[in-house]
Amino acid sequence: MNRHIFIILLALLSFLSPAASSSPIKDDETVLFFPTNASLDAAGKAWIIPVHGWIFEMEEDSLWRSAVIETLPGLLGIEPDESNQALYEQRGRLFLVDNERGKEIETQIRDKHYPLGSSEPNGHFYGTVRIEAARAAAVTDAGWLTFQAVMPEGDKRVFEGKSQMIAPTGVSIISDIDDTIKISNVKDKQALLTNTFLRPFRAVPGMAETYRKWAGQGAVFHYLSASPWQLYPALSEFVVESGFPAGSFHLKNIRLKDETFLNLFSSQEEYKKPLVEQLLKTYPGRRFFLIGDAGEEDPEIFAAVAKAYPDQVLRVLIRDEAPNAAESERYQKLFQGMPKSRWSIFRDGGELSTIDAVAQGDDKPSQEGDVGR
Repeated sequence: MNRHIFIILLALLSFLSPAASSSPIKDDETVLFFPTNASLDAAGKAWIIPVHGWIFEMEEDSLWRSAVIETLPGLLGIEPDESNQALYEQRGRLFLVDNERGKEIETQIRDKHYPLGSSEPNGHFYGTVRIEAARAAAVTDAGWLTFQAVMPEGDKRVFEGKSQMIAPTGVSIISDIDDTIKISNVKDKQALLTNTFLRPFRAVPGMAETYRKWAGQGAVFHYLSASPWQLYPALSEFVVESGFPAGSFHLKNIRLKDETFLNLFSSQEEYKKPLVEQLLKTYPGRRFFLIGDAGEEDPEIFAAVAKAYPDQVLRVLIRDEAPNAAESERYQKLFQGMPKSRWSIFRDGGELSTIDAVAQGDDKPSQEGDVGR
């Protein structure tokens, strides 16, 4: 089946989706919250908690969706077999759910309800909860505040979300995912799609251990990726199972009604740079590590941010397996004018293990010397 017929199928899926209307959550719909990052207000008396989630219906019996699932591998150039067909369908079907628009969403923290408004055409909903600092302290566990979706009467299901309560000062790690903590082979689009849809995710050696060390020192984490939100369940499972610290997630929206679906990991600079800058502006008193890979635009994005925010960005760390990568024209040009102590190239997490993130955040002299190459 060619690309044009595939796009027609996607258009039919969009046409068959229900029109916008205000309605409660139904018993065949799922609410999925994404982990966010909360901040104190200027007075330090209340927490501002962003809430972001997605409401959808799987529609597993849909003939149109089954047709798209069968067609997609040929268009993407991947070949599922008996050993990975179930994994492919598990990841692929989240791209073809029935997104529920116009759903009135409320969240609940203990006995208090907070309206969030209606879900958008893509099923995503956004809102902000403001909660007094003393009340937040009573419901925060290990740095995270948990909340629930308010369900219709008689619906006993529980959909939980959480937000990381991040202090105004300290060290934050903004980490890319693909080829930074997860082996994806971004430079090879065929391998990238195969690793995304057909293979269990694999961690870059040593990264989980190093991130856990930094978390133990007090650093907090933000996982930033050009991967689409439909991959969040698989990515969050990977983070947990591989032993990475919990953190907020910042992924990308894609549209199924046109061919952007066939280029899932594009537009890195347009997407990533504003999100990085938003985090820096949300926490002006915090210091940041920016960690990415050489596969696409992370070095360019992170170098530009580091130069624009020299008082906040402590270090840029780029994973690049090429020999003598740090001496390449690309990095020498990008980091021109930046002290070598503020940027490093590394192959795996073991090369970062000597960095004391919190000591650098306190502006203490670094004891580890140059890291990487």
